[in-house]
Amino acid sequence: MSQWSQVQQLEIKFLEQVDQFYDDNFPMEVRHLLAQWIESQDWEAASNNEPMATILLQNLLIQLDEQLDRVSQEKNLLLIHNLKRIRKLLQGKYHGNPMHIAVIISNCLREERRILAAASMPVQGPLEKQLQNSVVSERQRNVEHKVSAIKNSAQMTEQDVKYLEDLQEEFDFRYKTMQSLEQGDKNSILMKQEMVMLQEMLNTLDYKRKEVLSKMTQVINESDVLMNNMLLEELLDWKRRQQIACIGGPLHSGLDQLQNCFTLLAESLFQVRRQLEKLDELLTKLTYDGDPILLQRPHLLERVNFLLYNLFRSSFVIERQPCMPTHPQRPMVLKTLIQFTVKLRLLIKLPELNYQIRVKATIDKNVSTISNRRFVLCGTHVKAMNMDESANGSLSVEFRHLQPKEMKSSAGSKGNEGPQMVTEELHSISFETQVSLYGLTIDLETSSLPVVMISNVSQLPNAWASIIWYNLLSKDSQNLAFFNNPPTATLSQFLEVLSWQFSSYVGRGLNSEQLNMLAEKLMGQQISYNDYQLSWAKFCKEHLPGKSFTFWVWLEAILDLIKKHILPLWIDGYIMGFVSKEKERVLLRDKMPGTFLLRFSESNLGGITFTWVDQSENGEVRFHSVEPYNKGRLTALPFADILRDYKVILADNVPENPLKYLYPDIPKDKAFGKYYSCQPNEVSRPTEGGVKGYVPAVFIPISKILYDSTDPHSPSDLLPMSPSVYAVLREHLSPTVIETALSSPYSAD
Repeated sequence: MSQWSQVQQLEIKFLEQVDQFYDDNFPMEVRHLLAQWIESQDWEAASNNEPMATILLQNLLIQLDEQLDRVSQEKNLLLIHNLKRIRKLLQGKYHGNPMHIAVIISNCLREERRILAAASMPVQGPLEKQLQNSVVSERQRNVEHKVSAIKNSAQMTEQDVKYLEDLQEEFDFRYKTMQSLEQGDKNSILMKQEMVMLQEMLNTLDYKRKEVLSKMTQVINESDVLMNNMLLEELLDWKRRQQIACIGGPLHSGLDQLQNCFTLLAESLFQVRRQLEKLDELLTKLTYDGDPILLQRPHLLERVNFLLYNLFRSSFVIERQPCMPTHPQRPMVLKTLIQFTVKLRLLIKLPELNYQIRVKATIDKNVSTISNRRFVLCGTHVKAMNMDESANGSLSVEFRHLQPKEMKSSAGSKGNEGPQMVTEELHSISFETQVSLYGLTIDLETSSLPVVMISNVSQLPNAWASIIWYNLLSKDSQNLAFFNNPPTATLSQFLEVLSWQFSSYVGRGLNSEQLNMLAEKLMGQQISYNDYQLSWAKFCKEHLPGKSFTFWVWLEAILDLIKKHILPLWIDGYIMGFVSKEKERVLLRDKMPGTFLLRFSESNLGGITFTWVDQSENGEVRFHSVEPYNKGRLTALPFADILRDYKVILADNVPENPLKYLYPDIPKDKAFGKYYSCQPNEVSRPTEGGVKGYVPAVFIPISKILYDSTDPHSPSDLLPMSPSVYAVLREHLSPTVIETALSSPYSAD
């Protein structure tokens, strides 16, 4: 079943989450019509490979053309209209930046997988529940409403200022006209009436000036409250969602909405600022004792400028955190002399700023780290922000060619820094620029989330553990001394993040049974979802009991195994994976002989094994577990083929495949048939096929079990034997001879 088919079967509350991240950037109609094709492409790799992204975009448009031809024959007018519009939209939006659509589709697929994983959980995790409450908060809706109200108020004040300007011009004209009359005329009754009229106009002017200033004060007050009590809190929430998304959590969104709010508020404040400048012009033409403009304007202008300063400073954000293109799912881990990308955005989108803001990148600027290591950034570290490179037209800049380089330090400075300590060092990448607009000059600066610098890819797992722990537990983007005294995490939080590692990295999260097994492995006893506190040391520094590796190294090796060798089987849910030996026996005990399940090895790094159940002649239930297969073996032979071809020799019996049903009762070939690389060859004589008369050979995994021996069961061995060769041997050799050959010194035990 395709991922999209699974999505469509979700409950309505999960479907509403799916609906949130499909829009004109990637319409749901395209996702629906091209579901299987979209899921078969590597959008993640294309998001950092422009030639590949270009080809995928072209193929996407071709697929849409084929759909158009199909619906044209069906004469579905509405669908034809929508598809033509969507095709034109996608081609125009991504023609100059194909990697952007690859990023969007990759994120959508990842978010679907996360939601599918969440739907399989009996209880929603505490972090995700908190984030969802934040996303749909009443405050967010209030922010959008209040920004629109402030914009409307500023527009109304604009009309009041224009009326005030017209009124003052009329007063000025009539006053100058009266001043130009002869002295005798000024004593006339008509002139006295004019004087009374001018006084009334002056009173009206004074009232209107006070009224306009009062309305401006109200707009400024509302802007102040909105910015400090609501808008900046929304921005902090977005930054927190970004942190969580970086470690595999729900896809963060809402930046475009924030940009709209920031921009509208800035436009409103600039409008009030221009209105204050207009009042200053009116002041130079007419003033009087107690003039409210003279008394109030300087303070209001100071407040407007202060709000604009703070608004601009807050609007300079990291849209996409530093990440190596070679490891897109491990952001904030940077390797020396390897390029990384980072994208910034100014949330105040004004056309006057296009190509006018030059951003400079530095590392560890004015920051004291706990490390003696120092770095510099090589590559293009100064670029201009513009609205042309982003598909959504945001004012942004993306650095694509930055490389961290370690500076040479004095001899012995690294002597006390082991591999673990290096991966606990946090560094900061800073960006600075200056905005000059309408007489204002504002210095802007922002910093990435803390990054970990590695010099060898072997340090990547522990470095990623540091990134997970920091972003799970710290909201302070610059707490570089975090690992001097790392806080503990609640078990429920931690297990939720572990599930995210699987849903984001290998396409399927963990269910409650799998998480319970991991909790038991960490705590050594049955643990329920509660507020048990887990330490940083327990997570990735202390070895597991009786093992030479930590919990995280063990888990990371499993992630790597899934990603490289058994990904389709994991995504489709055929690998139980995390189940203890005791639990697997409970599960298999009452099942039909030949029922088996797949689990990850607890004693070997990056190993997967299978256990099956059978019965002895007297009805005794027996369990057999094969020696774990690691990536070395799985590179030679696909795991699905191992399950298909696996043979067991029982004493004098002929080899047979003991694996019949995948737990609980799925016929093996029904579960794994579509993953087999090829079907076993029929018996073929040396003269009938092969190269130069040779019989084609494949590896077949065979184990030998001796029930009457006190020796331990032998492990599974990979022997170069094809089904056709084995059939030929059976024609000419007895089972005893075959068994003797397998027991020879030349067969590895």
